[in-house]
Amino acid sequence: MPDTVTAGRRAVVTGISAIAPSGTGAREFWRAVLEGRNALGPLSRFDADGFPVRVAGEVPVEDPVPGVDPRLTLQTDRWSQFALLAGEEALRDAGVRPGDLPPLGMGVITASSSGGNAFGQREIEALWSKGPRHVGPYQSIAWFYAATTGQLSIRHGMKGPCGVVVAEQAGGLDAIAQARRALVRGDAAMVLTGGTEAPLSPYALTCQSTSGRLSGSADPERAYLPFDTAARGHVPGEGGALLVLEADDAARARGADRPYGEIAGHGATFDPPPGTASRGAASHGPTALRRAVELALADAGAVPGDIDVVFADAAGVPEADRAEARCLAEVFGPRGVPVTAPKAGYGRLYAGGAPLDVVTALLALREQVIPPTPRGVVPDAGHRVDLVTRPRETPLRTALVLARGFGGFNSALVVRAVTR
Repeated sequence: MPDTVTAGRRAVVTGISAIAPSGTGAREFWRAVLEGRNALGPLSRFDADGFPVRVAGEVPVEDPVPGVDPRLTLQTDRWSQFALLAGEEALRDAGVRPGDLPPLGMGVITASSSGGNAFGQREIEALWSKGPRHVGPYQSIAWFYAATTGQLSIRHGMKGPCGVVVAEQAGGLDAIAQARRALVRGDAAMVLTGGTEAPLSPYALTCQSTSGRLSGSADPERAYLPFDTAARGHVPGEGGALLVLEADDAARARGADRPYGEIAGHGATFDPPPGTASRGAASHGPTALRRAVELALADAGAVPGDIDVVFADAAGVPEADRAEARCLAEVFGPRGVPVTAPKAGYGRLYAGGAPLDVVTALLALREQVIPPTPRGVVPDAGHRVDLVTRPRETPLRTALVLARGFGGFNSALVVRAVTR
């Protein structure tokens, strides 16, 4: 269902962040994306012998994550530590000092698809190898999907609307939409939102491998090729982004007069079960994805011709790529809108990937340039997609971000530039 903006309130983005294999910090990340840099490499966080995955997108920082309060690293997984670091960057970028704002006027809404899997695996190993006395007290909370939301809420005294969305990659957009809803309804003046992920532990990769969607290539340059004739699956990665969303009037009141953009519309749908008549011939539900796009456009008061660029879900699975390409051709016409997939250079970050796409879209609107799908991806002509493979300077006002989650989730978000 689409969101409904009430009383003309708008939700604007005043602060951004980025934690990615290609760069820590939004500025460094943006430079890497514009260069089309490939940050994928051999999986090194553990001995991957025996695993079908050989290549991953690893954030080049130690564990625990530098810059996070050591007292918090004892009770959090790497995924939550990424979020704590990203939250500090986003708040600093927005010029927000939480201590100066009413606690009930600030919220935290994040997304997660795997939770604190590495922390949980470590504690379970201790349980079975040494006994229950060797399991730490934080096992009860650190693995849980809502742990990041809770830690951010406590850290910054944010006692307004709080929650977590679990819908794999689609959840990253759904969380931002939930934050927007809280703002336009007047439930909060500011919400810290987005998502991060750290899914590169043995347990997490074992779970992901059951989807059949991971690339088994050992070549970082050829492992993740969305929309390419050689597409063979996606490469998992870690990282993500948090954003500061504010009600436009609240942002103006505190002097934030140059937001990155507005979260203008959202739509979410769910694929029908495999084999049902409504699902049709394609197993990845293009009809449901198209419906999500149409809902997002309607919610934003936009038509297809208003969209200047699409940040694709880019599954890298041939059948899923065909379904997404078909959806785009149906909505915008064959090659009717520029499409890009920067994630091919740093991996599919699940719940962290879609917020990172939103950050990229916002920077694209600000800089008036479409960042490329990394070099090496050769678009399949049969997809009828205008895939951007080099930076393209062009007037940009409105972007569409797409995300699908394993299990049938579809989400679409419209991001629009703000003029004062």
